[in-house]
Amino acid sequence: MNPNFWKELAKLILLSLLIVVPFRIYIAQPFIVEGSSMDPTFKSGEYLIVDEISHRFHTPERGSVLIFKYPKDPKKSFIKRVIGLPNETVSINNGQVTIINSLNPEGFALDEPYVKLAKLDSSTYALGEGEYFVLGDNRAASADSRMWGPVPEANIIGRPVIRLLPPTLIPGDSSKFVEEISKNSQ
Repeated sequence: MNPNFWKELAKLILLSLLIVVPFRIYIAQPFIVEGSSMDPTFKSGEYLIVDEISHRFHTPERGSVLIFKYPKDPKKSFIKRVIGLPNETVSINNGQVTIINSLNPEGFALDEPYVKLAKLDSSTYALGEGEYFVLGDNRAASADSRMWGPVPEANIIGRPVIRLLPPTLIPGDSSKFVEEISKNSQ
């Protein structure tokens, strides 16, 4: 074989590593959904690409879906929906979620069309600075903040932006995305 071939191949491999490795570490990473806790929005086995940058510039919004390190074991990553924001109180009564904050001291009930099988549990959770309350869309099959408490902001990895298997772009407004999925599944 031509010696130039090996030089060119080595350059190509080096260049690829110089591009791919920083991209993977700082910009995006893959995530495979495991389990049915986010059904019907995300199914077990779906392969997602996670945007690791945007949450550093914009705080997560209520209703957005996040990938984060599990607070009890940071080696594990979970996917859940943001329900409660820092310094809010989340009250759950017979499956109905109510948010109490400085703008709504009496609280307001969340409209959650994406929820599948709400558990009929009742409890209240007060969030501190930099803490998020997350729940799975399939409440009956989800281990989430009701069991292990809030997710610290430092544990947030990012948000899903592309569904590779099956291939779909995930819009920024996840509530519209859920409405589209609901319409298509009827």
